[in-house]
Amino acid sequence: MLGLLQGRRVLVAACGSIAAVKTPLIVSALVQAGAQVRCVVTASAARLVSPVALATLSRQPCLQDVDQWDPARPRPLHIELAEWADLVVVAPLSATTLSRWVRGDGDGLLASLLLACECPVLAAPAMNTAMWKHAGVRRNWGLLQDDPRVLPLAPGDGLLACDRIGTGRMADPGRIELAAASALLQADSQGQLKSDWRGRHLLISAGPTLEPLDSVRFLSNHSSGRMGVLLAQAAHLRGATVDLVHGPLQLPQSWLEGLQCHSVIGSAEMDQALQDLQPKADAVVMCAAVADVQRTSTNGVKKLPKERLIASMQDGWQLVPDLLHGLVSRRPAGQVLLGFAALAGPDEQLLELGRSKLRAKGCDLLMVNPIDRPGQGLDSALNAVWLLGPGDQHQRCPLEDKLVLSHRLLDRLLELKQSL
Repeated sequence: MLGLLQGRRVLVAACGSIAAVKTPLIVSALVQAGAQVRCVVTASAARLVSPVALATLSRQPCLQDVDQWDPARPRPLHIELAEWADLVVVAPLSATTLSRWVRGDGDGLLASLLLACECPVLAAPAMNTAMWKHAGVRRNWGLLQDDPRVLPLAPGDGLLACDRIGTGRMADPGRIELAAASALLQADSQGQLKSDWRGRHLLISAGPTLEPLDSVRFLSNHSSGRMGVLLAQAAHLRGATVDLVHGPLQLPQSWLEGLQCHSVIGSAEMDQALQDLQPKADAVVMCAAVADVQRTSTNGVKKLPKERLIASMQDGWQLVPDLLHGLVSRRPAGQVLLGFAALAGPDEQLLELGRSKLRAKGCDLLMVNPIDRPGQGLDSALNAVWLLGPGDQHQRCPLEDKLVLSHRLLDRLLELKQSL
């Protein structure tokens, strides 16, 4: 998240859950990303994570209930903090604090701060599976999700500290950092967040495909999958249900949390997964960097001596079918498609080639991705692209972080979807 958190004021709050031991990781990541961070802990959290450690990492005093009514302070502390913060991150959010929050109970520094703040709040619960499934907690969580200033990060599944296997694990600190950057990008002047993809289903492909040369070697490309995965996360954080079909990725595993992931290796697997998932999608984004050629058959192809490798590549190969064209040919009524084209050359040539590809493939939008320019493209955090639409519509997107670009593309996709 290059520069997206630089100088932003983030208040990190920890509640009484064993997941509070991960709060220092969140604070450290935010500080390293350039954010100004202040910390608040409840009395229960202070027994689980060291306030001294949080103060050291944030370079600011770690505040507790006892600090709320300090007579040396000219203003109430919870008001000062609420007005200071650009974003509040509650991680972990306990069942107790969740209940107080939705009831409007201001007993304690964090509870009153949450009532006073008018900025976005990222809420990441963590608790025992049975507690998470309790009717009262489910009701409170549902009420919280109706607040337009709250970005809810539901807990994940896995082995919990109580030895239970189930739902209740706090979102990974890496995903929390990504969600924090996304929230600051999309919040309006009232601190309200976009949920315009809620109730919609998005299908996205990402990453490279691998085509075997023999039983050990393969053909692939430099795609990391970053653009497609960030698109998927941005859509999910705006309320979408997202199916992500991806090849081998070079990204943090935490960036896949919350998504319905379908891992594939080769282009044939990816094609089949897309065919299976396409009918239920409102929109499809074909972001994957699919290989151009594949063997006609891999049956019985063992590891070849290197002396025979070049000769083995002379025949027995075929072009990979155009997966985007297949998606266009099968799409149901009302479904919109965004394709990607990796091209090289000056802008005029890119536009000409891009328009030709848009016409040939038949998708609604095409992102022209220049791959011959330093500091951007396939394996970079940044990109500057052309977005082509119906007729001669085209938009130049400046060099920017791919998360920023992801929200820009989602805006355009939704605009097109709503116009149908």
